[in-house]
Amino acid sequence: MQKPAKKPAKKRPRKAAQERRSAKISPQSLTTTSNPDEAIDNGSKQSRIVAMLRAPNGATISAMMEATGWQQHSVRGFLAGVVRKKLKLTLHSSKVDGQRVYRIEGNAQPAAANGRPSRRRAA
Repeated sequence: MQKPAKKPAKKRPRKAAQERRSAKISPQSLTTTSNPDEAIDNGSKQSRIVAMLRAPNGATISAMMEATGWQQHSVRGFLAGVVRKKLKLTLHSSKVDGQRVYRIEGNAQPAAANGRPSRRRAA
């Protein structure tokens, strides 16, 4: 008696991953215009947080959680990984009425890493 042959697993298309990568904010996208607010895609969650941080009053973690639907650890990770490291923006924090408020002061632009273009392929 022979065992029935196994069906090959279906592969998922990679298109969705490529779309997610292209939707993220890059330092180059923020410096394409003189006005930083015009350069940000207002539809993404990341751009909403950056816009909130650029507001004069800044934003609390709870406000960012409400705006994006993210959990607290995800917001903190975004602030450290994307805002500080990837975009190289200076993030200031202060305590106001017992709550920590984060803001990007002034017309902060991401610093050019070393003047060289990125070696990453465009999606």
